[in-house]
Amino acid sequence: MSGQGPQRRLLGSLNGTSPATPHFELAANQTGPRCLEVSIPDGLFLSLGLVSVVENVLVVAAIAKNRNLHSPMYYFIGCLAVSDLLVSVGNVLETAVMLLVAAGTLAAQAAVVQQLDDIIDVLICGSMVSSLCFLGAIAVDRYLSIFYALRYHSIVTLQRAWRAISAIWVASVLSSTLFIAYYNHTAVLLCLVSFFVAMLVLMAVLYVHMLARACQHARGIARLHKRQHFIPQGFGLKGAATLTILLGIFFLCWGPFFLHLSLMVLCPQHPICGCVFQNFNLFLTLIICNSIIDPFIYAFRSQELRKTLQEVVL
Repeated sequence: MSGQGPQRRLLGSLNGTSPATPHFELAANQTGPRCLEVSIPDGLFLSLGLVSVVENVLVVAAIAKNRNLHSPMYYFIGCLAVSDLLVSVGNVLETAVMLLVAAGTLAAQAAVVQQLDDIIDVLICGSMVSSLCFLGAIAVDRYLSIFYALRYHSIVTLQRAWRAISAIWVASVLSSTLFIAYYNHTAVLLCLVSFFVAMLVLMAVLYVHMLARACQHARGIARLHKRQHFIPQGFGLKGAATLTILLGIFFLCWGPFFLHLSLMVLCPQHPICGCVFQNFNLFLTLIICNSIIDPFIYAFRSQELRKTLQEVVL
């Protein structure tokens, strides 16, 4: 749920039809034309959402089809795809409903529209939380596969993976329900922002440690082959670039949304913060873009999965 203007709830309404809270309106009026507002056409938003839906459906179908992909790592990737899929479906669904209601094509009672909005709010918020959780779970899984390679299969069993997956989904549904029910409490926003920061720190620490171990391993190989000045440097630059892209995309796509939530707590009435609030639609568009990029980072790099995707598509 996006909002070109201030939001009535935690995430607001896609086309800004919901009534805004007074202090957000005051901030917008104070800034006036000095604010830079990026307008996202509804058609573009819907198109990005549909692309994300198709991509993530293909990832889930490929993992379900190929038994060679029935492992904890690919189950986590599949659940990430499901989370991204739900984010896109929820946003596309609410955009379509709001456009139909605004055009008068969809006639429904206000109570029915309100209930539908509540359900979609919970769906989107829960899928966002689960998406962040599964990004963290993938990082932990890769960390264990590198630093505990000999014991990995005894540590990360299918049973434990399914328990973790179930716990993430249950926690996401419960937390999103509470967040939407108490959206006007500052503690809710602080919890969401703290959760994002925790996931960012977790991923950064794990991936940096993995990069350091990989570079150390490359130096050892280089010394054996007496090419100490070539392999480590090239490998380190490639690994650093990969790490920068991975964490950079994560921060770029999710950071503005949580910056928005942070400013709602820190400076809800400040004119400059009011300018940020007006671009909430752009922030949710970036999250949709992240749902499109995630399959290329975590799924499509697997040759086995790409081969299965070709079979599914053809």
